[in-house]
Amino acid sequence: MIPFLDLKQINQPHLDRIRKASERVLQSGWYILGSEVENFENQFATFCGTRHCVGVANGLDALTLVLKAWGFETNAEVIVPSNAYIASVLSVTLANLTPVWVEPDPCTYLIDPARIEAAITPRTKAILPVHLYGRCCDMDPICELATRYGLVILEDAAQAHGALYKGKQAGNLGDAAGWSFYPSKNLGALGDAGAITTNDDELASRLRALRNYGSVQKYVNDYIGHNSRLDELQAAILSAKLPSLTTENERRKGLARLYLDGITNPDVMLPPTDQMDQDVWHLFVVRHARRDQFRAFLHERGIGTDVHYPVPPHKQLAYSEHAQCVLPISEQLHRDVISLPLNPTLTNDEVNYIIDTINQFT
Repeated sequence: MIPFLDLKQINQPHLDRIRKASERVLQSGWYILGSEVENFENQFATFCGTRHCVGVANGLDALTLVLKAWGFETNAEVIVPSNAYIASVLSVTLANLTPVWVEPDPCTYLIDPARIEAAITPRTKAILPVHLYGRCCDMDPICELATRYGLVILEDAAQAHGALYKGKQAGNLGDAAGWSFYPSKNLGALGDAGAITTNDDELASRLRALRNYGSVQKYVNDYIGHNSRLDELQAAILSAKLPSLTTENERRKGLARLYLDGITNPDVMLPPTDQMDQDVWHLFVVRHARRDQFRAFLHERGIGTDVHYPVPPHKQLAYSEHAQCVLPISEQLHRDVISLPLNPTLTNDEVNYIIDTINQFT
């Protein structure tokens, strides 16, 4: 059996550093917003090329807190891709704002910049591009639209640790970026964890208060805040794993090349290859018109897969008021996509077996 993902195996190379980091936190006697969080924030800000990193409890909070910190009026509009994970949309509604769906490019699966302008109204305040599957959105036209219409850009970089756009790091391509360090991410914690990167000094200061009950000084609350703090233990673990991220991303790229070169089944639509060296291949997502039968065929032969994602956000019960939206590209993608195993611990032999099995499916 080749599982889709084995987190125990993925963390095995880091165990010694994780143990030492955990012991250091335990012995410190300081477990919330201490030196470990500060150290990780500094390291990750440097990695992304930003002035600030603000550690928070998870990726959803990262996006939500930024949208709240910007202080838009209730029900102002935020443009979101129609095929992303529901967390991207939840951040908009949790900030008392209104999501406006924009269809993806069917080749890249990322929000289509050519469709954004038609969705902009006088109530639009922000664009939320999602760097889905480890590939950065086409940011130049998105930034041009934001400048022209006076909008801010919030990157959802939850799947893009180390991804580049024209040589520039994800998380440093807009006004702010939200990150998730959920255990399955390229840089994963051993529990929930998140962060925000930005070059905006005032925004960073406000976010540090909002994550901590709206307080900068103990028992003095300047804002109606949240309890959303990256804890010392997860920060220490992330610091232990961060130095390996680039090497592990390179391994992901190598495995992606094996898939791209080896899969010859004409019914399998492969992901684009034009950004091979900038994409960090968080997921290797292909399409098949008979996705469920294809997935069952792989499972019967010991190959685990997943679907990211089976139901688009506007078809979820939580967003039933949007159920009548006409979003055919997104809906087709959600019917077709299937994620193949891809992580730094996979062997070439395992990937070659997966490739051979895929090529046998008719």
